[in-house]
Amino acid sequence: MPFEFEKLELEGVVLVKPKVFGDNRGFFLESYKKSDFYNNGIEVEFNQDNHSKSSKNVLRGLHYQIKPYEQAKLVRCVKGRIFDVAVDIRPQSKTFKKYVKVELSEDNKQMLYIPQGFAHGFVVLSDSVEILYKASGEYNPKADRGILWSDNEINIDWEIDFCPVLSDKDKNQPKLSEINLEELM
Repeated sequence: MPFEFEKLELEGVVLVKPKVFGDNRGFFLESYKKSDFYNNGIEVEFNQDNHSKSSKNVLRGLHYQIKPYEQAKLVRCVKGRIFDVAVDIRPQSKTFKKYVKVELSEDNKQMLYIPQGFAHGFVVLSDSVEILYKASGEYNPKADRGILWSDNEINIDWEIDFCPVLSDKDKNQPKLSEINLEELM
């Protein structure tokens, strides 16, 4: 099997470690194989691929879409290094408000699978990054929502000693306590 699937502490979130075949020419890996993902409980049809480039100290997030436009995501960093974060925003979940954080990089080639019901964000640790991610649903601007990256109720340890570069949208996101939880059910 070309992947190792490591279930993380939040139900449904999985760290995917591809098998990398390298030699003096470079490397080869499979970044997605439907049958392997399905056989390991990730039975999601991906409908959109996204490519993002960001500079050092950029923080993007925490983003999500409301029902019926929720998105599961499979995130990988193909250039540079990030801390990738998934926050459980399922009000009925026993891990509501909890988060997981993993380092994704061009060196470790790992991917983070984030199911529906989670907010997603990342901070850039290298000079620049390029992120590729699959989404189970197409982007819908009317369903686009977010949570303030520095919300004390979630208390994410971004492990940064700098003031992150944020979009105006991300600077002004509401705290989790200020969002309409009905939209998440």
